[in-house]
Amino acid sequence: MANTAANAVEKQLGEYEEGTAAKAGVNNYGIRHEFADPSGEKMLAVVWEGKNKVKVVETSKPRIINDADAIVKVTGTTICGSDLHLYHGAVIEMKQGDILGHEYMGIVESVGSSVTKVRVGDRVVASFQISCGACRFCVQKLSSQCERTNNSSVANAMYGHRTAGVMGYSHFAGGYAGGQAEYVRTPFADTNLLVLPDGITDERALFLSDVLPTSYNCVEDTHVYGGETVGIWGMGPIGLFAAKWAFLKGAKRVIAIDSVSWRLEYAKSKIPELEILNVSTFKSVTEELKKVAIGGLDVALECAAGEYSKSIIHKVETAIGLETDSSDILNEMILSVRPYGRIGITGLYTGYTNHLNVGAIMQTGIRFIGNGQAPVLKYWETILKDYIIPGRIDPNIMISHRIPLTEMEELYAKFDKRSSKDGLMKVFVTTRFSNPPGEGSPQLSSLKA
Repeated sequence: MANTAANAVEKQLGEYEEGTAAKAGVNNYGIRHEFADPSGEKMLAVVWEGKNKVKVVETSKPRIINDADAIVKVTGTTICGSDLHLYHGAVIEMKQGDILGHEYMGIVESVGSSVTKVRVGDRVVASFQISCGACRFCVQKLSSQCERTNNSSVANAMYGHRTAGVMGYSHFAGGYAGGQAEYVRTPFADTNLLVLPDGITDERALFLSDVLPTSYNCVEDTHVYGGETVGIWGMGPIGLFAAKWAFLKGAKRVIAIDSVSWRLEYAKSKIPELEILNVSTFKSVTEELKKVAIGGLDVALECAAGEYSKSIIHKVETAIGLETDSSDILNEMILSVRPYGRIGITGLYTGYTNHLNVGAIMQTGIRFIGNGQAPVLKYWETILKDYIIPGRIDPNIMISHRIPLTEMEELYAKFDKRSSKDGLMKVFVTTRFSNPPGEGSPQLSSLKA
């Protein structure tokens, strides 16, 4: 059996390098005919229609393509702040009809012949990135840097190395059909699916796919030590849980920095010891931070993204293609940390930025740390066993709503606006296969009202 599994992995690795397996799954409106389940069964899925437009469509259910695949019947999915970059057309190599979504969980419906660890009927959560399980990074559980699952020549040229494929995140990330659907084909299932224990609700398990490992990696990789003062830019779900992890790692103070008042208030209601700084109420973030954190922050964590320009010059340069990302927030962080302080970048930056204050980095000895796409496989078991099961964290604190998959068009539009009226943080999205709400989770509601 071991040789069979090893041979299957080697076969698939060759296919990924040739680009045949990575492209399997998407064309206009979902699953390609040759990769559809032979039963003819249909499913609902969310597809990208173009800039600022998504659509819920009926498409074919996927089938197993490679021996190490599994088909997962989705019981929970969600929208992520990074999905908005796709929505806005800010990530290159999107194609009309691409199925979106990189966070999902469900029940294993079928498995390929070489799958040995995951069984039909298992309740599982999926890693948002795709690890082959065998390359030099994957064997170290550094799954975000898999050398075999992303055949995008553009991404590989831009970053100088291969990075992992990502579910539902453009052809720049491998072109895989995503998890905002009723069924998903999961490549290398033994590696990329985590079997869940009984007693953990779907709502507490789903975010092991991305938010919990990403926020944990942000804090762990940047190294937050006991007694330190930490500033976090961006109070979406990643920033919220980065604050939670920072306190658990011993931070003395954590300051949340955002321009959206209701998100700051939401974060404060969930983490009372959190200090909040509403940047919409003053001109200079760095000057205000110098008043409240004398001598500078020990650590600054970027949990927003490079897409959001603050200055006119960056708005113009991104609009006309002179840069892909703004350095506005990065420069605020550089001027806000103490000499030899640390800056961790977790918010999405896809390419190039102008006007970065590199002189200040060099002159003051600042550690500038690209946290990368969090290596989910490195952390998800630890988070589950050491934090979720014992009740040291409760992922429910970031869930504001529970809505059906059929309302994803409304969810994208409202999530993008960040209105206090809607108050959308993390949303648990149900399918026809979902379980009733678990303890502490919101009841099903509608965004159409």
